[in-house]
Amino acid sequence: MTEKATFEEKLSQLDQIVTALEKGDRPLETALNDFKTGVSLAKDLQKTLAEAEKTLAKVMQDDGSMTNLELTNND
Repeated sequence: MTEKATFEEKLSQLDQIVTALEKGDRPLETALNDFKTGVSLAKDLQKTLAEAEKTLAKVMQDDGSMTNLELTNND
C-alpha cells in the first residue's frame, strides 16, 4: 500500500523538478513529463492550501461551535 505524500514532500518534489528544468540539460521528453508532474503537484498543493485557509478562517467558540473569523483592518 502506498502512503500519500505530505504537503512538504510534494513541495520538495516540485522544487526538485523546477531546479532540474531550470538547468535545461534534460531531454525534451523527460522535461515534458517533469513539467506535467510539476503542474499536477502545483494543483494539489494549491488545493491543500485553499482547504487549510478555509479551516483557519474559522474560530472555535467556547461552546465548541465554529464561527467565521472576522478580521479587522486597522488602516
